[in-house]
Amino acid sequence: MSDIEKHSPHDSQDEGQGGVFDGLPPDPDAHLNPEEKDKIDRKLVWRLDWILIPWLCILYLLAFLDRTNIGNAKVAHLTDDLHLSVPEQYNMTLTIFFISYSVFEPVTNVLLKRLRPSVFIPIIMVLWGASMTGMGFVYNYSGLMAARWFLGLAEAGLFPGINYYLSCWYKRSEFGVRAAIFFSAAAISGSFGGLLAAAIELMDGIGGRPGWAWIFILEGLLTIVFGVASFWMVHDFPDQARFLSEEDRIRVVRRLKLDQQSSAEHEEWKMSYLIAGLKDWKMWLGMVIYMGCDMPLYAFSLFLPSIIQELGWSTSTVRSQLLSVPPYAAAAVLTVIIGFVADRTRQRGLCNICVSVVGIAGFLMLLASTDPRVKYAGTFLGALGIYPCISNTISWMANNIEGVYKRGVVLGFVIGWGNLNGIVSSNIYFSPPRYLEGHGVMVAYMALFLFGGSLLMTTLLRIENKKRRQGKRDYLVEGKSLKEIEALGDNKPDFLYTV
Repeated sequence: MSDIEKHSPHDSQDEGQGGVFDGLPPDPDAHLNPEEKDKIDRKLVWRLDWILIPWLCILYLLAFLDRTNIGNAKVAHLTDDLHLSVPEQYNMTLTIFFISYSVFEPVTNVLLKRLRPSVFIPIIMVLWGASMTGMGFVYNYSGLMAARWFLGLAEAGLFPGINYYLSCWYKRSEFGVRAAIFFSAAAISGSFGGLLAAAIELMDGIGGRPGWAWIFILEGLLTIVFGVASFWMVHDFPDQARFLSEEDRIRVVRRLKLDQQSSAEHEEWKMSYLIAGLKDWKMWLGMVIYMGCDMPLYAFSLFLPSIIQELGWSTSTVRSQLLSVPPYAAAAVLTVIIGFVADRTRQRGLCNICVSVVGIAGFLMLLASTDPRVKYAGTFLGALGIYPCISNTISWMANNIEGVYKRGVVLGFVIGWGNLNGIVSSNIYFSPPRYLEGHGVMVAYMALFLFGGSLLMTTLLRIENKKRRQGKRDYLVEGKSLKEIEALGDNKPDFLYTV
């Protein structure tokens, strides 16, 4: 029997034991018994959660609020005041954001690693807050287009950067629920955005600015304030984090190394990391899956206020804003639940498959029915079927890509390609009140790319894991030193994929 086979699959996946760990730091708790070690480990993770997660959630709430509040502004007469042709010019203002956002995303994780999170993230926040504020002072179509371009450029580094950053702090079995909590801020921002827009709209006419302008101005200034505070509130990677003692830094690095990760340690950029990512089939299939949930995410977020307004229940824009709150709140709850379930079961593919079916059912209801009550229920199912799959897919990719820069490259490409499909999101909702083309495209994306891609990915990963358990990949380590074996990353024969 090979050395690989001697380790149980459960140990390799859930506990991260088994395999070769080169350069493992000395254990500062070697003198303690297992119960005492577990207590210290739980206390450490709890501390990381409270220091890292809440602030990052606030930052993403602001980011998602700033990129999607144009949907609330449209309901508040943005298109009328700027004399935009609808849907052509309005949809172009949505499209241009995703062009700059997607083009720059693949390189942002490299910049995050080189500049440090405590510098990179606050800088981009101040820049996109300034762009957001500027949108409140535009007077025509070209000004709005320019502001949206720079908003996308500045925001490009946050979502892939934070997911990559969190994957460098937590074990694979811990990352999913943290990513889900982080991403649930997007759903909460939908609820918060509707409530906030309804309140800010009442400022219409103050200072000679319409209500939609105040939505942009106040939310942009809020982002700038949090961006400046982030110079002190955002921390660096584990080996440089100042809020940790030397012993705690060693503990974080050790627990990640024992989980078959080297992401906590310093590594110099090499072009080979980019090549390794481009040659990995998981990246390309991950891009397909992610486009299947990311395009629907943006279409839903950008057009939900308009969809609700077309239900015919009320002509009040404030009521339309408020009715957009409950679907997002339900989606936020399910996102965290799925993150927890996926971490415990390590069945991320199955979670994606089941949740996507719920979303497909929701958009089929929107397609087939003319009853406002049925269509409003469909928006709930649509939100429930989209939001949990975003964080679950990113966690799935992060779980299965090892190496500091390779993981950053892969996440950048997967998220960047998904967001490039926001161009599609911006140009499918043309025909109110039923929006048949838009809902039809949503069903197609979720069925073909999200459901189909997740089914194919989990099948291929299960096949590969079976081969590794049978020792059919042991030849990859023959004749190699410990350092060379560790450099194989997720190609190590004892690295079992999360399915």
